[in-house]
Amino acid sequence: MAFTLLESLPVDLSVALAALRRQLAALDRVVVAYSGGVDSALVAAIAVEQLGASALAITGVSPALAPHLRLEAAQQARWLGIDHREIPTAELADPAYASNPSDRCYACKRELHQLLAPIARAAGATVVLDGVNADDLSDHRPGIQAAREWGVRSPLADQGLAKSGVRQLSRALGLPWWDKPAQPCLASRFPYGEAITASRLQRVAAAEGWLREQGWQELRVRSQGETARIELPAARLADALGLWADSDRRQDLVAAFRRLGFTAVSLDLEGLVSGKLNRALQP
Repeated sequence: MAFTLLESLPVDLSVALAALRRQLAALDRVVVAYSGGVDSALVAAIAVEQLGASALAITGVSPALAPHLRLEAAQQARWLGIDHREIPTAELADPAYASNPSDRCYACKRELHQLLAPIARAAGATVVLDGVNADDLSDHRPGIQAAREWGVRSPLADQGLAKSGVRQLSRALGLPWWDKPAQPCLASRFPYGEAITASRLQRVAAAEGWLREQGWQELRVRSQGETARIELPAARLADALGLWADSDRRQDLVAAFRRLGFTAVSLDLEGLVSGKLNRALQP
C-alpha cells in the first residue's frame, strides 16, 4: 500500500518524508513500539507502507494505559492494516517505577523494551522503532535513554521531525487522527514521589472517563493525595466555570469523583499544561 498526499507540503517536510520512507524501506523487518499516539502511528504508517507484512506494531498494556487509548490504538492499527499485538507489561512491580521518582519513565521504557527485544528477535526483525520526535529530545524524557540502551531507533527524530511536522505530515497523508491530543500515560497525573498503584491509576482513568462522557475531550485529572485537580484547555475554562456554576451540575461532578474515592475536587485555573508536574524538577 502507499499513502497518497492529499495536500501539498513545504519543501522541508517533503524532503523529510522522502528520507523517512527511504530509511524504513532499507530495513528488512521492524517492530514498532506503538502507543497509538500521533508520533508512533506515523512511524507505523510508513513502516507498513514500505515493508508491508514485515512491519509489526506492539502496544504495551498495563493499568497506566487509559482504556480508551488502548481501544483507539487497536482501531488505528486496523485502519493502517498493520499487524498489531498487545503485550502485558509489569512496570508496577518495579519499585523504580512504583515509587514514582523523577526518572520513572526510564523504568517504564526499560520494562517495555526488554519485552520487545525477544519478540523482535523471534520475528526476525532487525530493529525496534519508536515514535520519539525531535521536540522530545529537549524535554525531560528519561525513557529515551532506556530505549537507546536497547538499541531502539527513532526515525522521526533522525529526520529532524518536530511534533508540528508530524501532525502536518499525518494530515497530508490522510491519517484521521492527525490532530489527536497528546495523551501521556496515566502515571503522569501523580506528583513525583507519590506512590503509583494499579487502583490509583484506575481511579484517575475512571475520573477522566466520566469527564469525557460529559463532552470534555482534552483534559487531565491530576491526583494529589486524595484530591483530584481537573485541567482543561485554557480556552475552555470559561465554559467550565459557566457550566459548573450550576449547582446541580457541580454536585454531579463532585459526587461522581467522591464515588471514585477522591475526597475533594478542584479546577486548575491555569488550564491544561502538558508536563506541568515537571515544574517540581526545576531549580
